[in-house]
Amino acid sequence: MTAKIIDGKAFAATIREKVAGHVARLKEEHGITPGLAVVLVGEDPASQVYVRSKGKQTVEVGMNSFEHKLDADTSEADLLALIDTLNKDDSVHGILVQLPLPKHLDEDLVINSISPEKDVDGFHISNVGLLGTGQKSMVPCTPLGSLMMLRDHHGSLSGMNAVVIGRSNIVGKPMAQLLLGDSCTVTIAHSRTKDLAEVVRRADIVVAAVGRPEMVPGDWIKEGATVIDVGINRIERDGKNVLVGDVDFASAKEVAGAITPVPGGVGPMTIACLLANTVTACCRSNDLSEPEGLTA
Repeated sequence: MTAKIIDGKAFAATIREKVAGHVARLKEEHGITPGLAVVLVGEDPASQVYVRSKGKQTVEVGMNSFEHKLDADTSEADLLALIDTLNKDDSVHGILVQLPLPKHLDEDLVINSISPEKDVDGFHISNVGLLGTGQKSMVPCTPLGSLMMLRDHHGSLSGMNAVVIGRSNIVGKPMAQLLLGDSCTVTIAHSRTKDLAEVVRRADIVVAAVGRPEMVPGDWIKEGATVIDVGINRIERDGKNVLVGDVDFASAKEVAGAITPVPGGVGPMTIACLLANTVTACCRSNDLSEPEGLTA
């Protein structure tokens, strides 16, 4: 048995097409253009590449892109003042502060200064609480993209046994909440879980988000299970730098029913879902119907 490869790049292109369609209708029918503001503090190379990609894709789907690049020594007061200005700007529907921040800045304070309604990363404590209690919230982009791919592959997830490996606030915990919301039986596992291999072998759905390269071998995977590999790890292999996931793709694809590759799986869905969240935030702020197929 060889697994079906879940093409995140193609799926993300479909999401962006849906977003572009909703943006065009908002402009035509209501005279509204959704706007996404991205704040980058410092010169982190990976963050710079990511922010450029976000800005490019925002414009490509017809939305307004507002980029704010601040020096690495920007004070906390100045950053909070900028966020306050963006919170009050009606042309800005989504605000994202690129992480990580320089060490002198309090990430929790900064994230929680963003208006919850504009928190398109879904990291604000209010959105975390709303998601955890099954209420309408802004949902973190990577778990949202993972859920979309699972729904597309399976249709209904009701009654399925899901294991999430990883307990981060960004992926593991919200992923578990989303799967619970779709009536899965959910186990959150991590590097200290006893008999982790046996826990994973019981799962119909495995979401690996622990940040350890190729930690999950194929013999941990139940035959026919669906594997969503969130990990992005850079390692050296045969004298070259390569990207690998948290799952040993080569062995897992011989057992799984479906699997996401790295790269080209979950990664492209993250920015696509950021755009989707911005449209959703725009619709909510204007008391308009939310876009179908772009929310949890």
